[in-house]
Amino acid sequence: MEIKPPLPPFTLETAKAKVQAAEDAWNTRDPERVALAYTEDSEWRNRAEFFSGRAAIREFLKRKWAKELDYRLKKDLWCFMDNRIAVRFEYEWHDDAGFWYRAYGNENWEFAENGLMMRRFASINDVPISESDRKFRWERT
Repeated sequence: MEIKPPLPPFTLETAKAKVQAAEDAWNTRDPERVALAYTEDSEWRNRAEFFSGRAAIREFLKRKWAKELDYRLKKDLWCFMDNRIAVRFEYEWHDDAGFWYRAYGNENWEFAENGLMMRRFASINDVPISESDRKFRWERT
């Protein structure tokens, strides 16, 4: 059985660690690595897209990061209980024409006993920004 610590039920310390691990993984922009944090049959809603399973997650992330260039994300723990965590996040990216955006959103996560996420529901809004308004000025990759 796959295990992805920290495991539920979460404490403040382990919930924060789970959120940081997710932020770190997503900032790699590696669909293969990110998909390993989810159960084989994980259910997702991302904006208006609904899908399930690791293969669909990988394909979604490939499409996402082909469009959202120089993606950089910051997640914050909002609340947690038992095997659930809620986060707020913001991320910045630009398209292939060089237009920058900041996305704001909330995610609700539910975890299996082995620490893999079995449900992820994300509500996200994009705001166009100028490059000079960027908050996240990490080294370009």
